[in-house]
Amino acid sequence: MSLAPKAPKTPEAPVRPGATGGGRRKGGSGDGSNGGRPRRGRRALRWSATALAVVVLGTAGAGYLYYQHLNGNIHKGQRSSGDAKAQKSAANAAGQTPLNILLIGSDSRNSDANVKLGGAKYDRGSPPLGDVQMLIHLSADRKSAAMVSIPRDTRVDIPRCKDPVTGKKYPATNTIINESLARGGAGCTLATWENLTGVYIDHWITIDFAGVVSMADAIGGVDVCVNQNVWDRPTAAVSGGSGLKMTAGTHKVEGKQALQWLRTRHAWGSDPLRAKAQHMYLNSMIRTLKGQNVFTDTGRLMDLAEAATKSLTVSEEIGSPKKLYDLAMQLKSVPTDRITSLTMPNVEDPQNKDHLVPDGTNADKMWQMLRDDVAFDKNGKDDKDSGSKKKSTATATPAKEPSVSAGRLGALVRNATGTSTEAAVPGRARTVSQELIAKGYTQASADTSASAQSVDKTVVEYPSADLQGDAQAVAKALGIPTDQVKQSTDVSGVTLVVGADWREGTSYPKQSAPKAGDLPDNTDAINGSDTKQCMDVYGPYRW
Repeated sequence: MSLAPKAPKTPEAPVRPGATGGGRRKGGSGDGSNGGRPRRGRRALRWSATALAVVVLGTAGAGYLYYQHLNGNIHKGQRSSGDAKAQKSAANAAGQTPLNILLIGSDSRNSDANVKLGGAKYDRGSPPLGDVQMLIHLSADRKSAAMVSIPRDTRVDIPRCKDPVTGKKYPATNTIINESLARGGAGCTLATWENLTGVYIDHWITIDFAGVVSMADAIGGVDVCVNQNVWDRPTAAVSGGSGLKMTAGTHKVEGKQALQWLRTRHAWGSDPLRAKAQHMYLNSMIRTLKGQNVFTDTGRLMDLAEAATKSLTVSEEIGSPKKLYDLAMQLKSVPTDRITSLTMPNVEDPQNKDHLVPDGTNADKMWQMLRDDVAFDKNGKDDKDSGSKKKSTATATPAKEPSVSAGRLGALVRNATGTSTEAAVPGRARTVSQELIAKGYTQASADTSASAQSVDKTVVEYPSADLQGDAQAVAKALGIPTDQVKQSTDVSGVTLVVGADWREGTSYPKQSAPKAGDLPDNTDAINGSDTKQCMDVYGPYRW
């Protein structure tokens, strides 16, 4: 697809103190109402794309006679179009590797159906934004799964990207994550995620909201629940609204009402709470599909495949019905009580109260669990101490002999101890380089030319294979695990990048391996088998 950069615009005022906004286009609320900013609330619809795109993984491959038809429906794109640095996880002892799939809900307005759903014709042809972004992680043994969303208005570093269609190059920038889609396509969004999380992402899938409508109808109804009567409508304080109106309790929603649920923001009070409602819908949808045996019902698969593949764009390496079907079968094997959905831990952006930033320590703990393939739930039979076991099998790196003696190695130390909420610790590069000198690395020095950086985890980088042993030796001297020694084209020699996990002291702090289910306290995790989840309605939208 051909994308052009989109300049940020003033976000809509928050629904209430602490609620996050972040609209990017002019117009109404986006909820389909006449007042306010139509584009703003409309983006909530892309959260539905996340839930419905999961179905895509179970909709292809209905038989050879249908195969070529489905294959013709699927659009493909380059897997990565950005400057990504994540490395694929090593296989475990059984030769298995995790599978990571990035689902992106595009707000593309480039069709009559998409324009009709949003009601903003002047936006037709403008570059799409990635307002729904969710990572699906299937464990190496395919016994558990995690689904992690990042709110669209989270400020992150977007790397250098190149549009694979137009060839246009975009410089690195720091802005909200939904703009990554307009800076090089889905491959740029994938690169942004990889650099933020350190998790290698195997594939991406995008879906537009015309597909959301057809998929909602094809599913045939999903149970949702509210604790109070809800009516998401315009108020004196806030215009727009999805129109969702229902009484307290559990209801089966489909068609238009399903879309209203998935688009609702005001009635819950904030974008993160809307994400939680989407996770409830997603888990309920998976239970529904499993209960209907849709994965083994050829007729249902064909109906869902037709609806889904017409709206899909996928990374080229999975651009066939068979490959999508194979993904579906892997997802199908995970029991619902081993599926966990949640939103990345976040805090208010100190630069803009209507935006978010990752909650450094807690977010990185969650990303580490994904990198180390540690289950988000505690329901596995063999999950006791699984963190340390999985880490030892997946990340062990053989030690190599240094190419030169310690005293001849010109190791460089950079200070990258800043976080999203805290400045870098002054003098850290000098302090750590002096410790290296004391340990015999007399040529070690602090990098005073580097601009301020922020990385969550300390890493020792080296430019070429002949320096791997030297980098490992530097890491060993300071107690840094060998799996944090990485080859990188960004350095010209062995370089120690001191991260936010090492803000004090001269010996790297020992890191305890995460255990199954040991999620940060501030996550909104929902287990896929939990049928009692119910949304609270924000006061002004009760009736």
